[in-house]
Amino acid sequence: MASIKVTLDINEKLYLRDPQNTDLGRRIVRNSILLIDEVGLEQFNFKKLAKRIHSTEGSIYRYFENKHLLFIYLLNWYWEWMKFRIDFNTMNIEDPHKKLKIAISILVDAARRNTNIDLINEDILHRIVVAEGTKGYHHKSVDQDNQEGFFLSYKTLCLKIADILAEINPAFPYPTTLANTLVETANNTLYFAEHLPRLTDIEYKRKEGLNEDIIQMLQCLAISPLQNQVNQNADRRDSRNTN
Repeated sequence: MASIKVTLDINEKLYLRDPQNTDLGRRIVRNSILLIDEVGLEQFNFKKLAKRIHSTEGSIYRYFENKHLLFIYLLNWYWEWMKFRIDFNTMNIEDPHKKLKIAISILVDAARRNTNIDLINEDILHRIVVAEGTKGYHHKSVDQDNQEGFFLSYKTLCLKIADILAEINPAFPYPTTLANTLVETANNTLYFAEHLPRLTDIEYKRKEGLNEDIIQMLQCLAISPLQNQVNQNADRRDSRNTN
């Protein structure tokens, strides 16, 4: 499959020079994903990355101030790509239930791709997000990072899903919380199924790629509170009518 070039709008404060615009920058991003997947975020550093791309640490520092900002850059790329895929795949769909299933499938899907991105290996980046993603915002400087807008892409992704939930039930009072829960649960369930299986009811299925069990579980998790709200409203109306 021929690769395609995708350029996403990433927060300029995350980098010193846009890596999407140069061959070296693209190699830094591409190989940082591969290296983090191999050794983990804690063991990843610019010295190892420089050796991998046959360059110098100094050349990497011309693009990223430190590995934390590089990691947040990768997370932003992932969140922006998820937003793009949801928008693209729900473009002409009116039924919010269908849109929700598509959005959930995209969150879970780590194997079935119809594109081959020249900058990013989507499958490996998804694996990193599942295993390491929360480290991007579970740290002491999260408030400062938030003020810099480093998590705006993540917030927008959750709000996009929240809008779909609100279409299904406009009266539901917690669409943003539920949307965030779906995103986090999708990643946690994949992680637990592989590494801590007693924490989930879902069986890990590496070879099967898209895990329909997780998609069904997330749909149940989403639809149940939305429907319960409808039932509660109906019960209150019935109660008023009988009194």
